[in-house]
Amino acid sequence: MAKKEIILVDEKDREVGIGEKLKVHQEGKLHRAFSIFIFNSKDQMLLQKRAKTKYHSPSLWSNACCSHPKPNKKLLDEAKRRLKEEMGFVCDLKESFSFVYKVKVEDLIEYEFNHVFLGKFDGSPRLDKAEVGDWKWVVLEELKEDVEKNPENYTPWFKILLGKIYDKV
Repeated sequence: MAKKEIILVDEKDREVGIGEKLKVHQEGKLHRAFSIFIFNSKDQMLLQKRAKTKYHSPSLWSNACCSHPKPNKKLLDEAKRRLKEEMGFVCDLKESFSFVYKVKVEDLIEYEFNHVFLGKFDGSPRLDKAEVGDWKWVVLEELKEDVEKNPENYTPWFKILLGKIYDKV
């Protein structure tokens, strides 16, 4: 399996190099990432349950898609590509905001300059089972309550993002 390269950045999202994905997460280096939040016409948010086979945070609920853009590719194109690969659909995406966060996830460190995209989609995803174990539409208020009651069921970054996305929709 080829090693995946991701983009290292500074706190202003300026590229400073390229790193191997797992090593970057082991060493806690700041890198570029994106998170996609999808809503339907009923104002429900699409969640994905990470596959059981994921190397970290398996079987936890999270937003529709998160990933890292490949070097020398456009961020929006990469977000659309990964959404199609993981969830099996395409839709218009608009960058809403970006921010830096750092959180320990098991033995890894997610230290990301994260670009957050919003999109609209009505339908049923076609999952890549290697990436996604399940999915569901959830009303935002009910989701917020469940995250407060059962935080262990959600990825660490999703809990950070949910508070930020709540004011944007």
